[in-house]
Parts: sequence; C-alpha cells; structure tokens
Amino acid sequence: MNGGEAILKALKEQGVDTIFGYPGGTVIPLYDSLYDDDLRHILVRHEQCAVHAAEGYARASGKVGVCLATSGPGATNLITGIADANMDSTPLVAITGQVNLGAIGNDAFQEADIIGISMPITKHSYQIKSVDSIPSIVKSSFDIAKSGRPGPVVIDFPKEMQEGELGKYETTLIETPGYNPTIEGNIHQVKKACELIKQSKNPIILAGGGVIISGANEELEKFAKTIKAPVVTTLMGKGAVPEDDEYALGMLGMHGRIIANKNINKSDLLIAIGCRFSDRTTGKIDEFIPNAKVIHIDVDPAEIGKNIDVDIPIVGDALNILKMFNNNLTKYQPNPNAVKWYDELKDKKVKFALKTDYDTNPLMPQTVIKEISESLTDDAIVATDVGLHQMFAAHYLNVNKPRKFISSGGLGTMGYGFPAAIGAKVACEDDPVVAICGDGGFLMVSQELATVQTYDLPLIITILDNRKLGMVYQWQNLLYNKRLSQTDLGTVPDFVKLAESYGINGVNITKPGETKEVIKKAIKDNEAILLNIDIQKDEFLPMVPPGAAVEEVLGEYDFEDESLTNEDAAK
Repeated sequence: MNGGEAILKALKEQGVDTIFGYPGGTVIPLYDSLYDDDLRHILVRHEQCAVHAAEGYARASGKVGVCLATSGPGATNLITGIADANMDSTPLVAITGQVNLGAIGNDAFQEADIIGISMPITKHSYQIKSVDSIPSIVKSSFDIAKSGRPGPVVIDFPKEMQEGELGKYETTLIETPGYNPTIEGNIHQVKKACELIKQSKNPIILAGGGVIISGANEELEKFAKTIKAPVVTTLMGKGAVPEDDEYALGMLGMHGRIIANKNINKSDLLIAIGCRFSDRTTGKIDEFIPNAKVIHIDVDPAEIGKNIDVDIPIVGDALNILKMFNNNLTKYQPNPNAVKWYDELKDKKVKFALKTDYDTNPLMPQTVIKEISESLTDDAIVATDVGLHQMFAAHYLNVNKPRKFISSGGLGTMGYGFPAAIGAKVACEDDPVVAICGDGGFLMVSQELATVQTYDLPLIITILDNRKLGMVYQWQNLLYNKRLSQTDLGTVPDFVKLAESYGINGVNITKPGETKEVIKKAIKDNEAILLNIDIQKDEFLPMVPPGAAVEEVLGEYDFEDESLTNEDAAK
C-alpha cells in the first residue's frame, strides 16, 4: 500500500469513522486513496469549519475528532480551531498536507511551517519523513490526543509520503520523552482532603470540563450528596451534574448565576475538580474565596497552583480520584453546619430563580432559550456560538447530562457553534441537535448550510437576531458610556432567504411560543430548519466587570434582601 492508504488504515484501527476535511493540491494523493475507501468524509465549505466540526464530534462522542486540510492556507485555516481545542482540552488529530520534503524551507507554492506555527497550541506534532512510520505516528498521535489532559495533535504529511510505498505495515507506540501523565491519585492526599472536608462548615464544589472528559459525573453527584456540598460549574463544566437537581447552583464567574457568585466567597472549603481557574471564573484573584481552604483535583499538574494557591493538590484523573473519595467516605456523616449551609443554598436557589418574561415583543433572549429548553429532552445536544446568546444559554438552559452542552470556552471563538453542531450531529445521529447562534457568529460560517443540505443533516439552527455584536454591545453600553463603535450589523442578509437559497427551510420567529412549536415539529419531522428569531437588542445579562470581585454583579436585583418571599422574588 502507499502512504495515503496506510494512514486511512491506521485511522480506522483507532476507531475513526468520520473525517471532516477540504481537499487541495498537496493532499490530492490522500484524497485519491480515500476515493476507494469506505471511511466517511464530510466535505465542509471552509477548513476552519472542518476543525470545529471535528471538535463538536469529539465533545459529543468522547472520541478523538479528525480533520484534514491541504498545505499552506488550508493548514493555517485550521489554526483557530486547533487553538480552541487546546484551550478546551478537546482530543483532536489535525492532518495537514505539506509540500515535498525537498521543497520545505524554499518558500514553495502553498508552503507554511505548520509545525512551527502550531507548536504553542498543540500537545504534540509529527511530520512524516518515512512512509513506514505512518502507522506508528497515527497510533502515537491518538494516544497523546486522548490521554492525560486531552488536546490537539498535528500530523504534517508531505506529498511524496502520501504516494510512497510502504516496505512494511508495523504499528508501535513512539516514545515521547517527558510525557507520562499521572492518572491515579495519591491516596495520602485524598485522605488529607477527607479530613478537611470533615471539618468544613461551608464546603462548595467547583466542577470544570475535566469532570465531563473523565466521565466522572455520577461519582461527582454521589460525592456532593455525601458531603452535602452544593456544586457550581465553569462554562465547560455545564452538564457535569444535573442542573435541575437542588444542589446544582449553576455557572460561576463573569456571566455566572448570582446564586453562585454571591455565595462562593462565603465558603470555607473549595473543592475544585477539572478546572483551570480562568479569569472569567474567578474575577479579581485577590478577592476570590478569601477564607477558604482549597483542594484542587486535576490531571494536568501545570494547572494546580497556577492561578489560585492550593492547600491540597491532587494530580490525577477526576473519575479515579472521586472514586477514591467516595470509597473513603462510605460511613461519613455530614457536618451539621454543612447540612445547614446546603439547605440554605437550596432554598436560595428557588428564591432567586432566573426570571423569564413571556409577553415582551421583540422577544427577550431568555424567553427564547427557555422555549428551546422546554422543546428538548435530556438527550438532546445544544451547541452554542460565542457571545451574549451563549451566556443566556448558559443561564437559562438546564443541562442534565454530560456531553449535551457544547461551547467554546477558553478561546471564545465566534463561528464555533454551527459547525460544532454539525460534528455533534454526525457523531450522535439519533439525538436532536440544536445550534444556538448569534447573527454575528453565524455570518462567519453560514456557508456550512451547504454541508447540512448536502449530507441531509436534520439540524436545528437558531439565530438570536438582534443585528448587534451582542456581547461587545453590552460592554459598550455598561462600561464604555454607550460609545457604540462598530457593533451594528445592519439589516442584511435575510437569514430565512439565505437558508432557502441552500434548500433549507427557514422560519421567522417573532412571537412567544413560536420557537417551541417550530422546534418540536422539526424534531418530529426529522428535518433541517433555520429559525431567525427577532430578539430585544437591549436585554443584557448580569455581569461582573473585568477586574472586579466575582460577587460584584452589575444588573441584578438585591440578592441580600432576605425579606423577600420566594413568590415575591419570582415576580
């Protein structure tokens, strides 16, 4: 076999069933091999959407996503998605074409040093310089991408390596010096942490994306209920615990729920699991959890102590470590003070539930998200773009299972949501998939309507259309004296007509109830549809200003007014 055939065989040995890609000059030999192969290839309409679709596929399925692009501009168009996968710990293998080995460094046509360009944003990179090394490089790439803290790996594939003949097909794991992730936690550290838990009066758990990646959601739920600790999450941790449950307080941070933000600093013990304490989560570091001891569990030792001082570090996989905690707490009786704290926050969660106005026209974004939520079962997958609509979704969409909420967290990539939803739908064909997009982000990737139509993907695309760059518009209004600079998107295009030009049904939504009705029908009919939803442009979310403490929330009612009844608060 030649190199192109070898890489396809090696990919299938790693369980790959789908590649998202776009052909070009230096990958023609590989695409020629693909012509006779049964490996599924999804032809996207832009390389950046190939990598975002591969991310969505990985996030929804738990498998490694794979994308493919040609050299030069094709490879560099993958960079944003590779950086996104790196920030959000998404397992990804990006295969890039490359000019012949002899031409590298000579400024050949469509040459780019993709290894050098991507080095800061990948776990590892390989350039194939021997045809016989292809099977081993593929095996090693997948091992690195999915082990320890997952992330992206680049395989740079010179053209003559695709055409060259293998002398032998042999698969061995290539040793990577210095790479030996710790998976099992230290039992002595776990026992020390258990002693802190027993002493704590106000424990709280912060769950990040690492809980979902490791499949630790059930162990986390058991742990939280055992020690009577409420759970807050990062954006990436949304779905780590059932958000309908009484102990789940929602997202913490700049755009977090007020119940989470106003109580995190009252804790005397923070148990952080699989999170990196980003600035969007902590707010002003000096005023974050001032009186709390910190237990930090993470598979990546570089994250422990990087942003927040830690009292008990525990390096390892979240699933393994939570099992150790639960085994050590089988006979644990919760501290009475912890039970009181737990019950108080449980009541406050009801008292200060998020408000929804169903009568306003244009529609409030929270009304739309609430209708989307009520249209879906717990098995449905929602992928969001980045912006104000993303934060409304994080607030008002209750997610009760892991891998059902997919969003760009660390990099905050506009244009992510729609192609990620495509990848999620390809991965989970039986689950309804909804893309929640802003008009700005959708315009960056709208050409992927062609992909939806070509592959007959019954995807539900919702555009929260305020003709603004909503998040920047909010900041300019609240923090920059309403100096509105370049955030008005104008009146074009007509998104319904745009969808129809691609052969996809489009619907304008202007009234309460219509969103739910259309989505339920689309799920029943199993068809692709685009909903252009006219929303109120001046409806903003509560937020913590940059540099402020996490409890200094702008734009919300007085949380400390304890005289309010639950009924009054709801009004």
